[in-house]
Amino acid sequence: MSAVQAVLDRFEIEELRAEVTDAVMMRDFDRVASHFTPDGALRWPHIDREFVGREEIRAGIEWGQGLWEFFVQNVHPGIIRLDGDTALGRVYIQEFGRMHDGSSHLNYALYHDHYQRTSDGWKFSERVYEVRYLDSTPLTGSPPRLGDRRV
Repeated sequence: MSAVQAVLDRFEIEELRAEVTDAVMMRDFDRVASHFTPDGALRWPHIDREFVGREEIRAGIEWGQGLWEFFVQNVHPGIIRLDGDTALGRVYIQEFGRMHDGSSHLNYALYHDHYQRTSDGWKFSERVYEVRYLDSTPLTGSPPRLGDRRV
């Protein structure tokens, strides 16, 4: 693999990671699922949930997001290890929000990723979520009123 191809691959994988985060935050569940291979998997071992295939991934993300009154996810770049048409990577996550049941969550976590080059570009073939820290202290803030949101 040429140095130029490696740079392009890393750029495309970073774009993939940003796109899926944006899709989750915008609750665009079809777009989330489209960033996985057809047989891709999303695993959340901390709550014993696993979604395999785009249809299950879409439904799983919609279910998970439906639990939240509000949710914010910040993703920080991690590593990417290229190996031809596949790659491994990690991203670092900080999330907070309040669930509809009133519980609050602030956590720091990792996504352990497997990527696959496809005819449509790089896709996730697997994402495994690992929580490293969880704080359930009630959040004192709240989301802005609907009329206060800015684009």
